Amino acid sequence: MLKRSAILPLAAAVLWIGALLQVHAQSLDQKLRSGFEAGALPGLHGAIVDLKGERLAEVYFPGEDERWGRPLGLQTHGPDTLHDLRSVTKSVVGLLYGIALSEGKVPGPEEPLYAHFPQYPDLLEQQGRDRILVRHALSMQMGLEWDEDLPYDDPHNSEVAMEMAPDRYRYVLEQPIREPPGGSWIYSGGAVALLGKLIETGTAMKLDAFAKEKLFAPLGIENVEWIAGADGEPSAASGLRLTLPDLAKIGQMVADGGRYKGKQIVPSDWLALSFQPRAQVNETTQYGYLWYLAGGKDRIIAIAVGNGGQRLTVQPDPGLVVASFAGRYNDPEAWRTSLKVLLDFAVPEAKRRLAE
Repeated sequence: MLKRSAILPLAAAVLWIGALLQVHAQSLDQKLRSGFEAGALPGLHGAIVDLKGERLAEVYFPGEDERWGRPLGLQTHGPDTLHDLRSVTKSVVGLLYGIALSEGKVPGPEEPLYAHFPQYPDLLEQQGRDRILVRHALSMQMGLEWDEDLPYDDPHNSEVAMEMAPDRYRYVLEQPIREPPGGSWIYSGGAVALLGKLIETGTAMKLDAFAKEKLFAPLGIENVEWIAGADGEPSAASGLRLTLPDLAKIGQMVADGGRYKGKQIVPSDWLALSFQPRAQVNETTQYGYLWYLAGGKDRIIAIAVGNGGQRLTVQPDPGLVVASFAGRYNDPEAWRTSLKVLLDFAVPEAKRRLAE
């Protein structure tokens, strides 16, 4: 769950440009704490910065929190605290799709999407829907009507309406065709719900169970919650809750080409496909397969973002991973906190280390 308006500044700010900031004696942990105390990082719950597998910073702060929209009150956050990922969940689903595809359990990107939902033959017969491929869901270019710019407490918000629908998958697939597929980028939690269903159908496992077996367990991640909707279906768009160190671990695995402790967890060729620009989000930001992209072909920066200020930034070269949690849910300015962690704290410190 992320407002489209919050995506616009994501890319330009992550590029490795600008003058190297003055080096101070403070550690990065201390700098982040000082920034929080000075009010420069409102709503921040925690941040981790890793460079080439070395932890440069790990900090946590108390703050008001939620569990998928339900207030939890003031929380003392720490390394064992579960936290909403919100739409960062989408990028994790992208990793899971690549794993399932390598096992031959899900359709390839060029296969027709509706053909894999035979329970809705009436929709498949409608003109134009046969042109929508799996890759159009992966890149959010299905061409269907979908509006998540509305507040998430508005029942007309498309993701909220999907959650309230008696059949979430039919709800997504029956949306009016706005334009031919492969055109505009239309932010859609519904597209990710369909991909989650393809994983469940192909693997004969619930999405959360498949994730536990194929991704979390191999990474040594045990403290996980994947929230389900009223229909019992795990929310592929926004329902995952992890600890901050475990999110950073996923980021490090991605930075290492899908490998963890010598074992290939996510196929490297799938990551390469995921990080190819497929759609233009705005002037500076592109979209691959469920990841925002910046930095250009020679220095890819993969970004996952979620409502409230959740963010995972992975720059495989030079191995920079920045993960942050925040509690500014439904605040259109929430992106500023996580971006400030990256720009004003993580990047200067990484540049300093690399220059040594």
